[in-house]
Amino acid sequence: MAAQQTREQQQQEEVEEELDEFVPIDKLQSLGINAGDIKKAKEGGFHTCQSMLMNPKKRLAEIKGLSEAKIEKLVEAARKMCPELGWSTAKQVDEQRSKDIVKLSLGADALNELLGGGIETKAITEMYGEYRQALCSAADRKDTDLPHTVRDISDASGDGRRAYTHEQQSELLVALAAMMSQEHFKLLIVDSIMALFRVDFSGRGELSERQQKLGLLMSRLKKIADEFNVAVVITNQVMSDPSGGAMFVADPKKAVGGHVLAHASTVRLSLRKGKAEQRLMKVVDAPNLPEAEASFQLQLDGVADYKG
Repeated sequence: MAAQQTREQQQQEEVEEELDEFVPIDKLQSLGINAGDIKKAKEGGFHTCQSMLMNPKKRLAEIKGLSEAKIEKLVEAARKMCPELGWSTAKQVDEQRSKDIVKLSLGADALNELLGGGIETKAITEMYGEYRQALCSAADRKDTDLPHTVRDISDASGDGRRAYTHEQQSELLVALAAMMSQEHFKLLIVDSIMALFRVDFSGRGELSERQQKLGLLMSRLKKIADEFNVAVVITNQVMSDPSGGAMFVADPKKAVGGHVLAHASTVRLSLRKGKAEQRLMKVVDAPNLPEAEASFQLQLDGVADYKG
């Protein structure tokens, strides 16, 4: 019993230490901010001091019940709580990055090596490919002794919680920020980022509006990644390249979403089918990785190295 309590206490201390990566907005009371104003800010979707500084004043002005003067006071208090959000030397940035960044394993040594250790937090990793390229496979397991499996996953796809429009998709991110300010998460997966946008917007006449809304969604994802130090993984669809030069390239398919999605993604990975059970992952674009390729395969218990 004593050993179990010790483990639980250590886990709680680890969670509290990791939650200190951001500053809860409730701490602004120590700087004289009214508790009622803090509650209104949280109802508007702002749960950390960092979120107050990551959004423009016109976005903060949408918070119901807060005047322009109160918003200015909130922002100034949040700035005092986050003195590190300013100019730093390259050495300081590198040291802080080494301290903060966590790399999440993909389960296959070849993929981890391809990505320099795994999927990084504070970044958006995009994976795109044709159907049957899914990187996640669900195992029908009921083993409750596995602490980091389904019992630790929060899902927004069942019991009426699935997003059926791009507006609902954005609203779920607001609720997600509230969850992350209370609990510890390290991975956010958005399955098929473009699916709802391709349905809700059709034709070239709505393309500009679609890309603008897509840019706002990607901006929110990037803020969540930075604010809570989580890895954001998005899957994407592909289309055949309609240009005349498509016949001269080995793979004429390209990711949908245009330049807006391409620029917003930190790392872009393409997935394609190989022979038999082989799948291939290629680094298409990354700020710190060479363009390379690795093989893997899907099993009932997840991703594994290709054994063909």
